[in-house]
Amino acid sequence: MPPYPTAPRSRPGPRRRSLFAGAAGIASAALLTGCSDAADSGAQDTSAARRLRARAAKDSAELLRRYDAVLAAHPSLAGRLEPLRAEVDKHVEAFGGGKAPASPSPSGSASGAAAPDPEPSVAPDPDKAVRDLADAERALADRRGAALVDAPAEQARLLASVAAAGAAHAYLLTEGDKK
Repeated sequence: MPPYPTAPRSRPGPRRRSLFAGAAGIASAALLTGCSDAADSGAQDTSAARRLRARAAKDSAELLRRYDAVLAAHPSLAGRLEPLRAEVDKHVEAFGGGKAPASPSPSGSASGAAAPDPEPSVAPDPDKAVRDLADAERALADRRGAALVDAPAEQARLLASVAAAGAAHAYLLTEGDKK
């Protein structure tokens, strides 16, 4: 009796191209969800919802600062990181954080205002810096997933979409290590 043919071996999980296309679609859906009908969003505009949205905008802005710090320390990574950084910038906007600057510029104030957050630390090794960025994306996606439980429906959809995009970013950042 002849042996059964075996299926060709391939790596488990989605292909990079399909995942990246899906992440772009998720990010677009997140932005569309964030720009829904004003009457619908007004009904869910409670103080808790505003705090949740402000926290999500702050988290995205902090992640954006991490991208900027890695890009400043390792300009050779620009081709790989710029598309993901642009998506994180859109997440800041989707949560109402406004357009984030291309690179943060600390400005001191003598009026007693809070000092700007220190620059995120960046590993001197580019591969380690990218892995750290992937870890930050993954941790933020996990926190957003946990926040879905208490979020109003509209914000839950936005959080879910952005969390999925963050998980896709983490995958794309770590997938480069497997080449």
